[in-house]
Amino acid sequence: MRIRFQHSTKQTFGELTITGSKSESNRLLILQALFPQLQIENLSNSDDSQVTQQALDSDASIIDIHHAGTAMRFLTAYFSAQPNREVILTGSQRMQERPIQLLVDALKDLGAEISYEKNKGFPPLRIKGKKIINKMVALPANISSQYISALMLIAPALEEGLTIQLVGEMTSVPYIKMTQTILDQLGIETSFKGNQIQIKPAKKIKPTTWVVESDWSSASYFYAIVALSQQSKIKLKSYNQESRQGDAALSKIYQELGVETSYGEGGEITLSKISDFNLTDSINFDLRNTPDLAQTIAVSCLGLGIGCRLTGLHTLKIKETDRLSALKIEMEKLGANVAITDDSLELLPVSELSSDIVIDTYNDHRMAMAFAPLALKTPIIINDSGVVSKSYPDFWNDLESLKFSKEII
Repeated sequence: MRIRFQHSTKQTFGELTITGSKSESNRLLILQALFPQLQIENLSNSDDSQVTQQALDSDASIIDIHHAGTAMRFLTAYFSAQPNREVILTGSQRMQERPIQLLVDALKDLGAEISYEKNKGFPPLRIKGKKIINKMVALPANISSQYISALMLIAPALEEGLTIQLVGEMTSVPYIKMTQTILDQLGIETSFKGNQIQIKPAKKIKPTTWVVESDWSSASYFYAIVALSQQSKIKLKSYNQESRQGDAALSKIYQELGVETSYGEGGEITLSKISDFNLTDSINFDLRNTPDLAQTIAVSCLGLGIGCRLTGLHTLKIKETDRLSALKIEMEKLGANVAITDDSLELLPVSELSSDIVIDTYNDHRMAMAFAPLALKTPIIINDSGVVSKSYPDFWNDLESLKFSKEII
């Protein structure tokens, strides 16, 4: 569905409850399948989490996870360690273009039996589950943290546990720490010292009910809305000041873009536009630990008329789309001057945006949601707007509650 989005008053006030963290939910679903003593509340209603849950509940021989990259990685590890279970794990055409060889190789080193159904290094995968007894594996430290988390999640269910040696400079450490913290809080013994992760085996866990924190990645679009509004105050629930999610770094990042975050009781945060805030001409951020924020930050800077240099983005080329190339194409439609490398994006300041530009989303939920706040500056048209269901099905309704107007065209 193509929609035209705009905002007449440029002022945004409201209160919203955002669904549970997709990252946290998907980790917990794998652990719940391994340890049924775990109960989950406020589970993400995203497509990704629903696909993961359906796959775990299914006894089918072919599991299709569509566009869900997290599901592909986590389920590859999960099914590898399920004795007497054989599945073909597949996904969309784009998913079949996203590399997974490093994870497959690591699992094979542990003794897993996995083969490629089409192209070497890419899904679909044929996985013959078996009892994994090897207990040490090495991986490059700069790969997607989801590969590392996939191994960490199955580790406590392995007979000998698991030691993971990370080789080189680490990236996306907060997501690895999130996985470790969840394991720790479930009573599973772990350590993460230097470049080595150790996870002890566990036969079972104590009966536990886990309430999932709301998704900080989804909160990023409201930080962008506040930054681009003339006046704004938006309350969001339910968030922790000491969050396990790496994207909680939003509160510090967007302070440089004129947004103040205050924490209230019961997990409520209030985002406020700082009055008389003086923007700098350009900002610099190293996003190696928070690459999913890159699109939102870049588009925010475009809307604010300032430049930015964002680095640490090497994992963006293997996401739902090549996000760096997609950002460059779509931002330049609006009049931007953008330069990209394999791991960086540089935007020059732009004084005026083109109007009624059609933004293509490339089957990428974050492309749609990152560009939507620009409607505060100029009417904007979003192609395939339904793609947001991958992580945030209520996104457009929530924006309408903030007085954005939506027209289907």
